[in-house]
Amino acid sequence: MTLGYGPDTAGRPSTPPLQQALQHSSNPYSQISRGTRHVDHTQRTPSQALADLGLVLPEPAKPSFNYVPTLRKGDLIYTAGQLPKDDGEVRITGRCGGDLSLELAQQAARICTLQGLACAAEEAGSLDALSGVLKVTGFVASTSGFHEQPKVLDAASELLRTVFGESGRHVRSAVGVAALPRNAPVEIEFIFILHPRTPKRSV
Repeated sequence: MTLGYGPDTAGRPSTPPLQQALQHSSNPYSQISRGTRHVDHTQRTPSQALADLGLVLPEPAKPSFNYVPTLRKGDLIYTAGQLPKDDGEVRITGRCGGDLSLELAQQAARICTLQGLACAAEEAGSLDALSGVLKVTGFVASTSGFHEQPKVLDAASELLRTVFGESGRHVRSAVGVAALPRNAPVEIEFIFILHPRTPKRSV
């Protein structure tokens, strides 16, 4: 899976860190997406599974407006909507069915997922404190003639199942919208499940 990216408006490199890791032709995720690689979750923690993909979590995105990035209720962690921020900025922009390909929208969905995992891991204390995924709600900036929102969100769902195994299977909504903040093509909210008795983060 090799994707092309143009330079951003500030003339920065065309492949920021998360995009570069995800698109690299030798990245195991490209093999998983083709159904040719399987991560054995009987012997792998989520952090090990992520490492097997050649990926690391980014720094959790900090809210730019008046809200909190995560909220814990019991054994659940709710995340705010995650944009495809790579190295602190939204690098993939546009609307599906217009100026953005399905492949790039799927790449944006994977970056949103890494951001969601990073925020949840910070709230939980570590990625391995998460036992699975309860729900994914995805919003896809789309033209009126684009109807493949579920295909865009499949990229996020596949990555979550790769990290958590069967515990990564979840209920999901894929919603088409006219526009998203910062001209992002995808925004995703997550509800993660914690291992029982995971201590609360000290503030």
